[in-house]
Amino acid sequence: MRRSICYCEPSSALAGEVNTWTFIYTTAVSLPKGTRLRFDMMSQGRNIDWETPIANLKKPRNVIYAKLENNKILQAHEVENGSCFVPFYEFILASTLEAGGAFTIIIGTPPGVKPNSQNGTRTQCNAQRRRTFSLLIDPTGKGHYGEPEIFSMDIRGSSLHAIRLLTPSFVVRNKRFDVVVRFEDEFANLTNNAPDDTMVELSHEHLRENLQWKLFVPETGFITLPNLYFNEPGIYTIQLLNAKTKEVFRSAPIKCFAENNRHLFWGLLHGESERIDSTENIEGCLRHFRDEKALNFFGTSSFENQEETPNEVWKQIVQNVAEFEESDRFVTILGFQWQGDSPQEGIRHMIYPKEGKQLLRKKETKNSTLKKLYKSLSPKELISIPSFTMAKGLGYDFKDFEPAFERVVEIYNAWGSSECTKKEGNPRPICSGDKSGVQEMSEGSVRQALQRNCRFGFVAGGLDDRGAYMDFYEGEQEQYSPGLTAIIATEHTRTALAEALYNRSCYATTGERIIVGLYLANAPMGSELNSASKPGLLINRHLSGYVAGSTDLKAVELVRNGKVIHSFDVNSYWLNFTYDDMTPLEKIAINNPDKKPPFVYYYIRIIQKDGHMAWSSPIWVDLLPPSNGAKGRCNEESGNHYHNYNDAQRDFTAAIARLNRGICKC
Repeated sequence: MRRSICYCEPSSALAGEVNTWTFIYTTAVSLPKGTRLRFDMMSQGRNIDWETPIANLKKPRNVIYAKLENNKILQAHEVENGSCFVPFYEFILASTLEAGGAFTIIIGTPPGVKPNSQNGTRTQCNAQRRRTFSLLIDPTGKGHYGEPEIFSMDIRGSSLHAIRLLTPSFVVRNKRFDVVVRFEDEFANLTNNAPDDTMVELSHEHLRENLQWKLFVPETGFITLPNLYFNEPGIYTIQLLNAKTKEVFRSAPIKCFAENNRHLFWGLLHGESERIDSTENIEGCLRHFRDEKALNFFGTSSFENQEETPNEVWKQIVQNVAEFEESDRFVTILGFQWQGDSPQEGIRHMIYPKEGKQLLRKKETKNSTLKKLYKSLSPKELISIPSFTMAKGLGYDFKDFEPAFERVVEIYNAWGSSECTKKEGNPRPICSGDKSGVQEMSEGSVRQALQRNCRFGFVAGGLDDRGAYMDFYEGEQEQYSPGLTAIIATEHTRTALAEALYNRSCYATTGERIIVGLYLANAPMGSELNSASKPGLLINRHLSGYVAGSTDLKAVELVRNGKVIHSFDVNSYWLNFTYDDMTPLEKIAINNPDKKPPFVYYYIRIIQKDGHMAWSSPIWVDLLPPSNGAKGRCNEESGNHYHNYNDAQRDFTAAIARLNRGICKC
């Protein structure tokens, strides 16, 4: 039995290539006059997708039409496609097409014009094997289409444009690690499309002269370099020199420790891929973030409503999260977004430390409010991350802050930073160029919440065009780079990452892998200290840390109680710093309205010369009277068991006075 034949000429293309493309359909049966043939580009119409052709043949380029075997031209009619912005292109046969006859669809150069690289149509920007197009046929001409005929074309990486190095951020002296080198085109696709004599030379700080690495562009487009190591602690960047073009490509910074039992992992808890929709193709999305973006972890974040995430889609997400989970390679985290009333609840990204959990839909009575939702779960079962808190109409004012569940807050995503207002020095504020967009809401400021003793770490979100963010992408909402979350944990497992998030051992960046460390009296970011267990904090808070950027640093600022108290001198891409805050603790401590102990908090904010930023999670110090177990004369002289805070504060004030007079040394 004869079968229809579908093929493309040419059969493959380069990403971003401009050319004229033909899709040839040879019918197995005769198609009568009036037959409708509907061609579907199967494109979403995004900037990275296949350029949308035009049915008007008077245009000088990027047109679509059909041609029969007798060279007769058929003009396409654009038919609205309810699922996306790219229309269907419909052709109607003016005469019978006999069995074995060819029907050719041409996209690119207009008829009668010589094809060239200027008047054709641009392909999509992402490489893809067997990229499909479909042709629906209705012999009756009444809209009764059968099963689609499928064309396929391979989209390959274009010319070599950049070399990307994937390295660990934390390593230990003399301990070996692997580096992956990706050869990419201008759209970040893997490619081997480079001159045959292209050679790449590897180097890094303190590389011994007798060691030389020379690489050629492999057919696969990537290569793994095993067993690299550093002899001395410090900050390193691995460099690759294209000997042919003299271009230099650098890795993200690497911090080498003399000894260290913790690792730095990069990933995205809340965000969407520009290339692959995580709802329609969760498997492709996970592969993209694991293999192409080289993330260490990824969290799902579709909105909980039935329209965005039907039950069938949620089952697929749960299944793929379980299948892609691989300790020491790629950790998957099950999560979703929940939107409540603003400013009481706002948008939340809910993540589960364990897999296989149910989707908590807001329309269900037990999940209709945050209070009900929190009541039905324990903090070990759910982490609730307030997101986009400074967005007017969508934000969260932190008045009902729940510290047991809200352990971290999204300080940044691609639609802006919620650290503070633009007037207070926010370089990436939430704003829009039209009235229909979203502006900033000061009540949702992270700094204002910290001033009220809300305690949380910082994470960053990526780009999102779903749910509450749906209209931003096509509107005039100010858009920035997608962010990244860094988690410092002991192991590359879901359990260890969840525990690190709970302990606020994390920080946020605007997308670059900026290394950040902050310590107060050797306690890491996210810690809570007090002057009862460490009386020396009354007089001096010794802060130390390090920063290593992907490019030269512009500013490293130490923020105390919402204000920058010190800017470190920077003249390179890395910095080790120390700072002694000698202001007496009682003079700077913020009084709590709820009669809890006064406190101070610190965090650092980093700005690179290219505009990228990072924020460490805060460290808190509570002003408490010395405990009975603490050493020192103050404790010996006031060794009482206090039954209320006021009595303790009275004796504590007297002890501070003795310290200021130099009578006591703790």
